[in-house]
Amino acid sequence: MTTAQTSICPRCGRPSEDGGVCPECRAADVRLLSCKPYVTAVYCPVCGSQKRGSTWSDLEVSREDLIAELAISAVTIHQDARDALVTIQSEDPTSNRTACTIEVEAVLYGVPVRETCRTEIRWQKESCDRCSRISGGYYAGIVQVRATDRKINAYEREVATNIAEQAEESLQQSGDRLSFISDLDDRKDGLDITVGTQHLGQEIAKQVTGALGGRFTTHPKLIGEKDGKGLYRVTYSIRLPYYQKGDVVVSKGRYYEVREIEGQRLRVFDLQNGTPLTLRTDDAERLIGNVREARSALVVFTQPGLVGLMDPETYVTREVNPVPWTTPVEGDYIRVLRDDEDDRLVIVG
Repeated sequence: MTTAQTSICPRCGRPSEDGGVCPECRAADVRLLSCKPYVTAVYCPVCGSQKRGSTWSDLEVSREDLIAELAISAVTIHQDARDALVTIQSEDPTSNRTACTIEVEAVLYGVPVRETCRTEIRWQKESCDRCSRISGGYYAGIVQVRATDRKINAYEREVATNIAEQAEESLQQSGDRLSFISDLDDRKDGLDITVGTQHLGQEIAKQVTGALGGRFTTHPKLIGEKDGKGLYRVTYSIRLPYYQKGDVVVSKGRYYEVREIEGQRLRVFDLQNGTPLTLRTDDAERLIGNVREARSALVVFTQPGLVGLMDPETYVTREVNPVPWTTPVEGDYIRVLRDDEDDRLVIVG
């Protein structure tokens, strides 16, 4: 019941706190939201990266989330709205158009309100900065992986390839989009890795030599000028050592496993007594294989000063001297390499 002292809304006659327009009429006078008629989404059809303003981004977003993000970017909600709840429905009338209906529920001046509006997402294809460089044959350098006085082997090729791909992924995830690998050329004498930035080339060269040993040198070549500064293309020449980690070498009748290569010195593990020491590369008389190539031999028997192993190729029991750094157990397997020159099985672990 309205009293003489009660203020009323001059528009609808309902009670009003201050004699002005009531919250319902005030809410009815304003639009809760408005939508731009369309928004444009630029993406690369090759790699799927998105263009935000003038910058390309590899940020991985599902299509559903991207549509929601773009639709919301087209919406303006009244500044006095509170507790807004946004619902988006979309459909694709054509391959390059997405129609969106946006519904907003909110509280405006204490009154629950709901409105809808429509917008359209226009999908525009454009080759990104990275794909444009790759398709145009651009590159900043080549990492050449070679070995000293031998060809690199399958293991070294695999390690170098994995390192290159991981370095590329890491740099791109950190925002360095142009650090790409445009070509991995598996050549007869080694591996050539073509890169989009000198940063990536340097990282690959450092990590490959860190994992496989050896060293690398850089060879820049002037290819032009930009803004008065020279533009260079760099060759990163990696030279892996003759010996590699895991090689088993013979020196003065004893077998050693190479653990590290430092210039002309080998840090090795004596496979007879289990002690570490250092050899010069010239001390290694010959190579019998690498522990990666070791095979499993069945331990047939053990006795003081003697171990019987089943040859993994001939299945004949061979007698070998035990080594103090490992304990063969009858019925178990132990890893061995074959020294063809001395017709001997060498325990390597």
